[in-house]
Amino acid sequence: MHKINIKDVIKGSIGWDLGIQKGDKLITLNGKKIIDIIDYRYEMSNEFIQLEIEKATGERYIFEVEKDYDEDLGLVFEEELIDRPKHCRNKCIFCFIDQLPKGVRKSLLFKDDDYRLSFLQGNFITMTNMNEEEIDRIIKYKLSPLYVSIHATDEDVRVKMINNPNAKGIMDKLKKLCKNGIEIHGQIVLCPEINDGKVLDKTIKDLSSLYPGVKSIAVVPVGLTDHRERLYKLRTFTKEEAKNVVEQVSSWQKKLKKELGSSFVFLSDEFYVMAGVTIPSYYYYEGFPQIENGVGLMALFKHQFERSLKRLKANKGKNINTTPYLIVTGIAAYNFMEEVAKELRKTGFNVKVEKIHNEFFGHNITVAGLVVGKDIINQLKDKINEEVLVIPDVMLKESSNVFLDDTTVEEIEKELGTKVIVSEVDGKKFLQKIQSGR
Repeated sequence: MHKINIKDVIKGSIGWDLGIQKGDKLITLNGKKIIDIIDYRYEMSNEFIQLEIEKATGERYIFEVEKDYDEDLGLVFEEELIDRPKHCRNKCIFCFIDQLPKGVRKSLLFKDDDYRLSFLQGNFITMTNMNEEEIDRIIKYKLSPLYVSIHATDEDVRVKMINNPNAKGIMDKLKKLCKNGIEIHGQIVLCPEINDGKVLDKTIKDLSSLYPGVKSIAVVPVGLTDHRERLYKLRTFTKEEAKNVVEQVSSWQKKLKKELGSSFVFLSDEFYVMAGVTIPSYYYYEGFPQIENGVGLMALFKHQFERSLKRLKANKGKNINTTPYLIVTGIAAYNFMEEVAKELRKTGFNVKVEKIHNEFFGHNITVAGLVVGKDIINQLKDKINEEVLVIPDVMLKESSNVFLDDTTVEEIEKELGTKVIVSEVDGKKFLQKIQSGR
């Protein structure tokens, strides 16, 4: 019999009132065995439920509960999914995890490829480890939207990139999901001379034929660290090649905007930075469907920041905080944040920007989200003169103060002898942090 360990029970919840305790086991819910959190949530979305609980003594109890359909029992399980995450079976030629240096936290080394985490957290999946039964389960439970790493619709190219023969048939899988009301957001990790050029044209053409089932596509450049020993030989895009990609995608956007009413395919901010091309405006991104993929992050930040700064100026800049600040960012966002800092200085703030070269992963890695604590300490050791550091929260593990190399914010404060403010990547909240000093 499948038993699910209960890690904790939220105080004041239905489960708490029933006397369910940490260490008890969930046996069945509505008479059914629960495989994962999807099953659990589905069965919980009833006003009348029945649960079977096994106590530490081995005794079993049946509880019948009347509740609001969306009310939870307050049970906390050892695994977020209840089940274990599905492991990635691919050996992608561009896999970032395969090129991580020593010293990163162990949790980063696990490669998941789980449709449940795609639905729950927005993780990208390849669908190479899924069978028809699981696809039918997605449709049954209406697990939408899903986020799918496609890379190419040319089957030979996709198999080469993902390094798995099961990479074939992606269009058939997408068609089935779209036909049954599942919305897809796709990703293309673009590699020079592999899935760019005519291959990219085919991919965009094929996927746009499934719109609005396939709702958006993000095109992001391959990220290469200095730790690629014995891995497939790849290179980054040159500035000229990045410009060509921008022009190619822009041409598709204009065409698809007329045909579909949507630009459909969007480039990550990195491509515009690499090409030395101005980032599109806020209104270009159609609601930012792939903001977590770095698509439109700068445009959204700029829009939020300018609106908030305008309100501050309308208030005649009262109570401007003149504390000296040093904004810390990566190479890619440096020029952008320098423009932000210029506007702040015009308003009366004392702000500078410092870019951090990525020694930990390698100089090809330029995004702020992969800057580590030790690089900040080493590169700012003799540059701090009473400035308060401002770092973006994307440098830290979610809901923590820990960088990718396990350095903490407190260690940086101690080593550099200054205060650190962590700001959301949100223009309004960023300005509030600068104004309040906390």
